[in-house]
Amino acid sequence: MATENFSDTERAFLEKVMQRASLPDIYDARDLTTVVFRSLRDLMTTETDERTEAAFKDADIAEIWRDDNPIVSFLSRFRPPLDIDTETFLRRVKQEGGAPKGVSPEAIVIAVFSTARETLAPEQIQEISNILPDGLKIMWDQI
Repeated sequence: MATENFSDTERAFLEKVMQRASLPDIYDARDLTTVVFRSLRDLMTTETDERTEAAFKDADIAEIWRDDNPIVSFLSRFRPPLDIDTETFLRRVKQEGGAPKGVSPEAIVIAVFSTARETLAPEQIQEISNILPDGLKIMWDQI
């Protein structure tokens, strides 16, 4: 496995996700956070996505938010928000993220959501809450 150098801020963020979701290592936390963020961005307009990126209090966390796939990033600017329900969102996290055995997609989503909320401005926390389907809204708001 390639060794990646994380900034102190990225490491702290990903370690929180790792601990909260009971993940075995920081690389699982990074990969699963990427999938949760990508799925969350798919629910947003381009404007909401950009406001969310700007609302992160730290540039390193905004970097995690940004899609690292240039094709996906480019295409997402031209499509409307997807209509994804909670079940589809969780299935996507499970399948695309390769969650370790014994770790539920719900635990992963709650871990990423709670960690992200700690680094976002209150207005953005509310804006994200307003776009989420009911089940995800409960996960987002309960933290």
